Amino acid sequence: MINPKAIDVKPLENYKLLVTFDSNETRIFDVAPLMKGDWFGKLRDPELFRTVRVAGLSVEWADGQDVSPEDLYNLSEKI
Repeated sequence: MINPKAIDVKPLENYKLLVTFDSNETRIFDVAPLMKGDWFGKLRDPELFRTVRVAGLSVEWADGQDVSPEDLYNLSEKI
């Protein structure tokens, strides 16, 4: 099954994202578990974290970090 496509994203407190999908679902994705090492660790900077935007089927940040569409949907919580 193909996962829904992200169509909107808003950064929240505590390194979470509010993601709206083209299936009319809104879900919360916790980025904190990814923030390890030099690459994803940069997202601890609140200014960089707030640069998140929809890109293709998923989301990405200004420095190029991204989340796979599968993880964005499957590891997010329905609200």
